[in-house]
Amino acid sequence: MLISTRGRYALRVMTDLAEHNSEGYIPLKDIAGRQGISQKYMESIMTLLSKNNFVDGIHGRGGGYRLNREPEEYRIGDILRLTEGTLAPVACLECGAKPCDREAECRTLPMWSKLDAMINEYLDGVTIADLCRQ
Repeated sequence: MLISTRGRYALRVMTDLAEHNSEGYIPLKDIAGRQGISQKYMESIMTLLSKNNFVDGIHGRGGGYRLNREPEEYRIGDILRLTEGTLAPVACLECGAKPCDREAECRTLPMWSKLDAMINEYLDGVTIADLCRQ
């Protein structure tokens, strides 16, 4: 499993919004400037987050983005599954993967399954609020 730039940037953006939550809607250019992320690239991330109800956005003058929940309610695993599509360490464990022909005799599947569970359990146990405290 390798987390892409998109996933890492989404976490940075969500953390930035949490740290500036009391300021209302934050303009995209402000977040991009603080985080050193291209505004154009951030637009695609914010669109994804907004369409999936992770943030609220208002366009136009005075617009921007804000969290629509408390930072404690955002699990890192949920954000990464949204941006990455999967956190599975191997293809056969991805959501919706067709069953492997070798599943019954696969000696490594239990190990991969346990790793998958550990990854998801850990990332679902960390919140945006936790990242803000670090």
